[in-house]
Amino acid sequence: MISLSFDLNLDEGALLVQLARRTIAEYLESHRTPVAPKDMPPKFLRKCGVFVTLNALRGGREELRGCIGFPSPELPLVEATMGAAVSAATQDPRFPPLTKKELQSIVVEVSVLTPPELITVREAKEYLQEVKVGRDGLIVERGWFKGLLLPQVPVEWHWDCEEFLCNCCMKAGLPPDSWLLPDCKVYKFQALVFKEKYPCGPVEQVILS
Repeated sequence: MISLSFDLNLDEGALLVQLARRTIAEYLESHRTPVAPKDMPPKFLRKCGVFVTLNALRGGREELRGCIGFPSPELPLVEATMGAAVSAATQDPRFPPLTKKELQSIVVEVSVLTPPELITVREAKEYLQEVKVGRDGLIVERGWFKGLLLPQVPVEWHWDCEEFLCNCCMKAGLPPDSWLLPDCKVYKFQALVFKEKYPCGPVEQVILS
């Protein structure tokens, strides 16, 4: 089990996924983010990083439709989940805003993050030993450029550690080998990932490794 400031069981993870879906549905109907429910578990009021990922189910295959979140523990988990859900559905610059009809074919996924940890190395090649695919997510930062990839991404794409680092650099808008530069900062984090088995279906915890 990933060590967060608190643990989440499957029922609580399912509650977060259901909250994300309900928030998106209400926003698409009214164009207003609903008020956070008052009947959430107390641990949902603690600050925690979270990402909401939306995958469109097409021909039995999932295709990314939106992914936005909060890398650091800035907001209570319930508020962060709701905000990330709306942003993933309507503000991801890679995609047009989601429609009400389209939501019926969307698989909702919520990733609850540990705080990012700066990886300290003597030379960049040591990142290959410090980062574990299937456990870690990455943030690459150089100057104003910053990119994040969740821990499930390299697993889905079958990347090794070096490919993961290179792709995170490209996500930041940097050349792929920027992680080798001395002024490039690399952070790692872990995540508990909960996801619908199919649109509006039961929720499962995704085991990455």
